[in-house]
Amino acid sequence: MPLDFTAIDFETANSSPASACSVGLVRVRGGEVVATAGWLIRPPVGHDDFQEWNVRIHGIRPQDVETAATWEQQLGALTSFAGRDVLVAHNAGFDLNVLRRACEATELDAPPYRSLCSLAVARKTYRLESYRLPKAAEAAGFGAFPHHDALADARACAQIVIDAARRVGASDVDALAHALGVTVTPAPTAMPERAVA
Repeated sequence: MPLDFTAIDFETANSSPASACSVGLVRVRGGEVVATAGWLIRPPVGHDDFQEWNVRIHGIRPQDVETAATWEQQLGALTSFAGRDVLVAHNAGFDLNVLRRACEATELDAPPYRSLCSLAVARKTYRLESYRLPKAAEAAGFGAFPHHDALADARACAQIVIDAARRVGASDVDALAHALGVTVTPAPTAMPERAVA
């Protein structure tokens, strides 16, 4: 199997993981970037306040998302781009939680993706003082980029996994995880509904 995956990065409007306001997606096939996409998102109602701290980090303001697609409107484009790929993110628990919580907030079923954390990959691949995305991406040979731009972050994340796989001779995501002793997180399984007596 080839090294195929989709790297993903979300930016959020506030401390709520449901407050997705931007997404970046990078499709990798055979260890090469073949497609990229990114767009702004109008966060779900009730999770749509923009906190000053978040705005300072990513620069996205409320007026920037006024005409953006809502979470409900854009989820199909996201899942269409990612297909059945393993999702790769730097601190994947955060990004997969954004995906789940934004779906919960809009009463949509969260797509069941497997995931790999490029932060865990970087920690097993490089010897660095800091494993923050800019430092890990630099170690992977990825030049300077606008950190906290969702598409740029997803592209940097993809490069870490591509470089790590090359270094250990891994042909796919599962082989890379096995070689480094990290986990590909399985897709969550739906909880069976309880019978009502």
